[in-house]
Amino acid sequence: MHSWEQIKNDFPIFSNKGKDFIYLDSAATTQKPRVVIDAICNFYENSNSNVHRGIYRLSEEATEIYSQSRSAVSRFIGSSDPRQIVFVRNATEALNLLAYSLGRSLKAGDEILLSIMEHHSNIVPWQFLIDKGVKLKFVDITEDGTLDMDDLDSKLTDRTRIVSLTHCSNLLGTINDVSGIAGKVHDNGSLFIIDGAQSVPHMPVDVSSIDCDFLVFSGHKMLGPMGIGALYGKLHLLEEMSPFNGGGEMIREVYQDHSTWADVPEKFEAGTPNVEGAVGLMAAVNYLKDIGMDNVRKHEKELIRYTLELEQESRAVNLVSYGPRDINIRGGIYSFNLGEIRPLNLQDTLMDDNINVGSAVHPHDMASSLDGDNISVRSGHHCAMPLTHRLNVVATSRASYYIYNSRDDVRMLFEAIERISKVYS
Repeated sequence: MHSWEQIKNDFPIFSNKGKDFIYLDSAATTQKPRVVIDAICNFYENSNSNVHRGIYRLSEEATEIYSQSRSAVSRFIGSSDPRQIVFVRNATEALNLLAYSLGRSLKAGDEILLSIMEHHSNIVPWQFLIDKGVKLKFVDITEDGTLDMDDLDSKLTDRTRIVSLTHCSNLLGTINDVSGIAGKVHDNGSLFIIDGAQSVPHMPVDVSSIDCDFLVFSGHKMLGPMGIGALYGKLHLLEEMSPFNGGGEMIREVYQDHSTWADVPEKFEAGTPNVEGAVGLMAAVNYLKDIGMDNVRKHEKELIRYTLELEQESRAVNLVSYGPRDINIRGGIYSFNLGEIRPLNLQDTLMDDNINVGSAVHPHDMASSLDGDNISVRSGHHCAMPLTHRLNVVATSRASYYIYNSRDDVRMLFEAIERISKVYS
């Protein structure tokens, strides 16, 4: 493996944007290494064809590459069978697929258990089922930002059909004990879905050892291109589920009044797939595999450890952060504010003037000021509005780390926060 300093050289954007460019928004999307960019270009230059149906050699070559991509992704997350991998646009589409397909069998009075720390992608698709009488329940968090396991136990009932939880919070960085939760969920006779958008790119994830029923994740958050993601599902469950989209490729036979479906996973991949996206994702997972996911996790733990140390030493006025202090259960995410901007009621949004600002620095102002120092962070509610309401804040600024970040990046972030604090204090 290259040193972490050398790894940064694998990403063209950092040389193109200049040596002082610091990118701290990998929870939103990651930068792309040269091997991923080259893999996509190579496919278009040498193997471009539609897949599955072609008899000629170029189409067969493209089909084989597409199949290799599925196998690579399957191995990366510990799946024993490539047929358990369905290619989708992103984790959001995968969760919509599950809500639609699994939701068809739910009835009034059935319950779905989520958590208050979920991304909107793991809330809104399930809300579509409320009209048929399905009830959504939310597990709370403790004061240190971890999942309240007592609350989970109390809300897991004989009416709970599905439990769908994030593996790692995109705002708090909290890493949930999904293996332990899987046992509870299955003992209850429920299905367990994991949103792995913030875990699969950052730590070893083995679906076989976790024993989840489904796992979703996005390629663009793990060095791959946008527009490609994956749904893992246990094979027997995928075979029982109804298709999400209809059209070409997902059928076996079509008649005027009915159709029959192709085998899994093609049953869920209607139309021409994002072949070049799958190729790019394969290059990304192979790149991460060469580094080693244990090493990725170790690197991010060191960065978040250093972050919390610098926070303790910081002279920034009213610096507040959110999430567990235990780095063993926290990903490389640091959400913070200079003073807490609190909503006057739960209907307040970022666009409202009806918020208590006081002497606080609005996260948008923080992000804009940091951008002036060539440091890119995210600001807002991070598609986690129920969680920001639970924290009683309107928004936060968020720095999120990845393999191309260093201790120097963290140090420069805190130096900039301190300078901004002096300006606004």
